[in-house]
Amino acid sequence: MPLKRRAIVWFRQDLRLSDNEALSDALAQAFEVIPVYVFDTRVFRGSTEYGFAKTGPYRASFILESVKNLQRSLRKLGSDLIIRIGRPEEEIFSIAQQVKSNWVFCNRERTPEEVFVQDQLERKLWSIGQELRFSRGKMLYHTGDLPFPIQHTPDTFSQFKKEVERYVSVREPLPAPQRSFNIISTDVDPGIMPDLKDFGHESVQIDRRADYRFKGGEKEALKRLKEYFENEKAVLNYKDTKDELSGTDFTSKLSPYLAQGCISPKQFYAALKEFEARHGESKSSEDLFHQLMYRDFLRFMVKKYGNIVFDKGGITERPLDNLSDDARRFEKWANGKTGVPMIDAGMNEFRQTGYISNRIRQNLASYLVHELEVNWQWGASFFESLLIDYDVCSNWMNWNAIAGLTQDPKDETILNPSAQATRYDPRSEYIEKWSRAQRSIKLV
Repeated sequence: MPLKRRAIVWFRQDLRLSDNEALSDALAQAFEVIPVYVFDTRVFRGSTEYGFAKTGPYRASFILESVKNLQRSLRKLGSDLIIRIGRPEEEIFSIAQQVKSNWVFCNRERTPEEVFVQDQLERKLWSIGQELRFSRGKMLYHTGDLPFPIQHTPDTFSQFKKEVERYVSVREPLPAPQRSFNIISTDVDPGIMPDLKDFGHESVQIDRRADYRFKGGEKEALKRLKEYFENEKAVLNYKDTKDELSGTDFTSKLSPYLAQGCISPKQFYAALKEFEARHGESKSSEDLFHQLMYRDFLRFMVKKYGNIVFDKGGITERPLDNLSDDARRFEKWANGKTGVPMIDAGMNEFRQTGYISNRIRQNLASYLVHELEVNWQWGASFFESLLIDYDVCSNWMNWNAIAGLTQDPKDETILNPSAQATRYDPRSEYIEKWSRAQRSIKLV
C-alpha cells in the first residue's frame, strides 16, 4: 500500500486557487492537503514603527472577505480552510506536529518581517523532520528566468525593461484544481473566522462618494478582471486616462487583488494578451504591461537592497538633512488640514475609502516631503496603515523614489499641487467632491 503523504498549504498573500504554485505543488506531492490561513496578530493587531495601526480597517475588511471567499471555494472542492489567529510560525508548527505532515508548502516572501516569520517556521519544522517548501507566486517573472542575478538587477526601470522585455517570456498561469481534494482525515480543529472587531475595528462603511467598492476574494478579482477587459474603450484609452483622479474604469482597479494575491500578475498578463489578440496591440496595452513589469521591478529592488529600503536614507543610504519628525506638520497633512485644496481633498478621500489614484498618491507624498519637509518614513508608514492595496515593495520603493533616495535621478518627484490641480482637475470637480471629510478614523 503506497505511503499516504500529508501536506499543509500555508496561504499568505496568495488568496486564490488558480495560478497558485504552492497549492499546485502540494497537490502534486501529497495524498492529503490541509489548507491553513493564520491571521498574524502582529499584522492585524499591531502597530507600525510610527504608531499607526499596521492593518487599517479597509484592508482588514478586504482581507477578511478574501479569506472567506477562499474558504468557500475550498469547501466546494471537499476541503476546508483551517483558520488560526496568532503567530504563523507557532500556529503552523502546532498543526504540523498534530497532523504529522510531511511538508508545509507556501509562497516565499522577501521582505524583513515576512522573512523572519518563514525562517522561524522553517527552523521549527526542521526540529521535527519536516520541510518548508517554497514557491513563487507574487511576480510576473520567475527569478530564475531573468537574464541577470538579483544583485545585478539594473537600478533604473528603463534599463530593467529593456533587458527583460528582450529576453524573458511570461509563463502561462496554472489552472485552478479541477478535482475534489481528498478528505482531511485527521482531527484538526477548523478554527473560527474572526471579524473586524477582533482586530479593533468597527464595521467599515465606505463613503458614498467612492467611485468603486472593493470587495475581497478571488471570485471578485476574476469578475473585475473580466469586466475591465470587456470594456474595450477603457483598456484602449488607458494611456490617456491613467492619471485621472476619479472614476470607475480609468485604471483597472485590480491593485488590491494583486496585493493580496486574489489574482496573480500572470493572470492579468494573460487577460491582456487575450485582449490584444482580439483588438491588436496599442500604446495603452503596452503601458498596462509596463505597469505590471514595474511592479516586479520594485520587488527586485527590495530583494537587491534589502532592509536599507526602509531606512531613513533609503537605497542611497544618505538621509535628507532637511526632513524632520515634526508631528504638528504631519498631522495637518494626515487630517487634510494643510489649506491646499488638492492635498486636503486627496487626504479626505484616502481617509474615507483607503484608496486614491496614483496621481493623488504622488501629490500627497511630494507635498509631505518637499513642502512640509517631514520625514518620508512617516508618510510611508501611514500609507501602510490605510491603503486597501498596500504592497510592501511598491509602497516603500515609491516613497524612496518621491524622496529622491533611489539610484535613478529621474525618480525624485517634486509636484506643485496648484499646477497639478489645474492640469488634472481643471473644473475642480474632484476637489469639490472631496472637500469635506464626513467622518474621521483613528490614526493610531
